Amino acid sequence: MNTWIALFRGINVGGHHLLPMKMLAALIEDLGGTQVRTYIQSGNAVFRHAGSDAAAMSTQIEAAVLKKYGFSPRVLMLTRKDLEGAVSANPFPQAQAQPKTLHLAFLAQRPTRPDLASLNAVRHDTEEFVLDGNVFYLHAPRGVGQSKLAACYEKLLGVPATARNWNTVLKVLEMAKQQS
Repeated sequence: MNTWIALFRGINVGGHHLLPMKMLAALIEDLGGTQVRTYIQSGNAVFRHAGSDAAAMSTQIEAAVLKKYGFSPRVLMLTRKDLEGAVSANPFPQAQAQPKTLHLAFLAQRPTRPDLASLNAVRHDTEEFVLDGNVFYLHAPRGVGQSKLAACYEKLLGVPATARNWNTVLKVLEMAKQQS
């Protein structure tokens, strides 16, 4: 059995695409997941599963949600190793003191033609970003709600993404370590 992290995008936001975490956990169990634990309503699940193909598992979960709840959220699958690597590669250690200013966007795949010039053009002078493989790190000291960069990085990277703040990343990683 492998430990998997499923990051859901676009559920329980603004009263749309409602999927309570108990129901999400049950859905993952129905698909063969065990020891399912969730964290906050935005859709973070850690579980054990015999599967070894992240893309296939994403597709399976997305299809199950569509069939049962009538919408298809984007599901990004990570391993514990993936998440540990993203945490250890954090290029902004100074931002850890204010964890809500540091966001990691996990990308569905490595961008082939990211528009770095446009990313730099829209960022506020206090913001910093680094693209490292399939993780986009954003330090936005004024908050992501005020950030034009946070609003458009996905389009300029050219790949689907889902972001989590530093606190959430660390909590989900802690949960994954407890599964192993």
